[in-house]
Amino acid sequence: MAHLETYRQHIQEVIREYGSHPPAYGEMETEFIFDTVRDHYQLVYAGWNGIQRLYGCIIHIDLKDGKIWIQYDGTEIGIANELVERGVPKQDIVLAFHAPYKRPYTGFGVN
Repeated sequence: MAHLETYRQHIQEVIREYGSHPPAYGEMETEFIFDTVRDHYQLVYAGWNGIQRLYGCIIHIDLKDGKIWIQYDGTEIGIANELVERGVPKQDIVLAFHAPYKRPYTGFGVN
């Protein structure tokens, strides 16, 4: 279970890094949502661009059954790649945004 604490640390570091870059437009607040009890982690932007309300989840990651489940990845590089660079084995990362039948072909964990 020590690896779970390491995974929590890596997830929070990656989310903080992405959140340190301001959005390209609008007056946005960056929200880091770290639920370390239930293991849900998100990066959310909320704000305004003129009179238009903007809100969006950029990253959503859960820890389930000892694995990192990437529920949503709105980055260009890919959170999974960032985590692999930090030493997380590919089989411990599930690309949950892919349908279960596609996951065996991603090179990452299945479930």
